[in-house]
Amino acid sequence: MNKENKTFEESMQRLEQIVRAMERGDVALEGSLKLFQEGTELVRSCQKLLDEAQLQVKKIMTAADGSPVEEDFRDEP
Repeated sequence: MNKENKTFEESMQRLEQIVRAMERGDVALEGSLKLFQEGTELVRSCQKLLDEAQLQVKKIMTAADGSPVEEDFRDEP
């Protein structure tokens, strides 16, 4: 499966594998650089997926008359 078709969960799982491999410190420099590059691409991909999901999220609220009202999602602290 290529990087563009990975799900968010698959990408996160691969990122965890990369982190574990790099933390062990048993990967040669060239391999570490390749893993780092793959990891940064996966981070960008995950961020894009999260941004797209955030745009789709709607908060459902109740209007004064009891009918549901959709409101765009806002990242609240």
